[in-house]
Amino acid sequence: MTRKVLILGAGKIGGAIVDLLHGSGGYDISIADSDATFLRQAAGARAKTHEIDVSDSAALAKIAAGQDAVLSALPFFLNPGVARTCAEVEAHYFDLTEDVETTRAVKAIAKTAKVAFAPQCGLAPGFISIVANDLASRFDSLREVHMRVGALPEFPANALKYNLTWSTDGLINEYCNPCEAIHEGKLTEVMPMEGLEHFSLDGIDYECFNTSGGLGTLCETLEGKVESLNYKTVRYPGHCGIMKMLLEDLRLKDRRGLLKDILETSVPITHQDVVLIFVVVTGMREGRLTQESYAKKIYAQEVGGPTGGKLMSAIQITTAAGITAMVDLFFDGKLPKQGFIRQEQCALGDFLGNRFGRYYA
Repeated sequence: MTRKVLILGAGKIGGAIVDLLHGSGGYDISIADSDATFLRQAAGARAKTHEIDVSDSAALAKIAAGQDAVLSALPFFLNPGVARTCAEVEAHYFDLTEDVETTRAVKAIAKTAKVAFAPQCGLAPGFISIVANDLASRFDSLREVHMRVGALPEFPANALKYNLTWSTDGLINEYCNPCEAIHEGKLTEVMPMEGLEHFSLDGIDYECFNTSGGLGTLCETLEGKVESLNYKTVRYPGHCGIMKMLLEDLRLKDRRGLLKDILETSVPITHQDVVLIFVVVTGMREGRLTQESYAKKIYAQEVGGPTGGKLMSAIQITTAAGITAMVDLFFDGKLPKQGFIRQEQCALGDFLGNRFGRYYA
């Protein structure tokens, strides 16, 4: 059965979602954006296009009506309006937001809606919560759940040792907003850019520090069941110090528009990237203190097969695969059919066995 889906946002991620869904042959795809050039690039001959301002609720409702699902690849601040429209026209809702307040707004809308709402369907939040919850379920009692994720240039060549790989708004959000965590068994908030740690994986040195949003809803799910739960973003050594200078010493955390302009005009994007996923869970199992880890690196690759393949960055692949796998699993009956869906309600085996989730396997 062919499902009708509407993708909102024709940027790097929206285009990657189109490519994955079209390659599967199981979806009738439409895509909407206010930028005609981006629309042409993302859609090609693979999707119908709608050039609209998605913040116009009447225009959005007109094209969302009759769709089985709406997938938002928009900046986080537009998503509550999209969610309200989905509730009105009864189209299932999926997004990629890392913003905590946006997710709370979506959750509130989902309470009285007749359709399903699945926010945070990307890498982190998203897949990382599915992995962490799967590992945690193997223990009799939990002590620590530590989640580490980084989207990094494979060949760092500037002082930040970083290239832009996805939404600049989302990046700034993660670096500036308070971070949820569980400390000594209690749900709390910690400051972003703090809690600096260093570790090595495959002979490469990394640092990681607190950032906002990557835990998704896992704090709520595991509250009262774990002593320590936290999420940190992985970078190459030295990145945190420079960003703290920009955000705090130069006060750019209070001038986010200026910071966005500086980053987008000074730090190039790259398709030569690597996504690093590292989860460590410690707890009691059969009377012994035990630790289990999950470590994975995913690289840029060609997607689409030998004919018509397209090079996608690792963050494009992991983000687009995250949301398309959740959509697939939802229509396959592997997720709740109505109301708010948490990422950790998805079984890891189902996700990795999915035709889109296999990019993580």
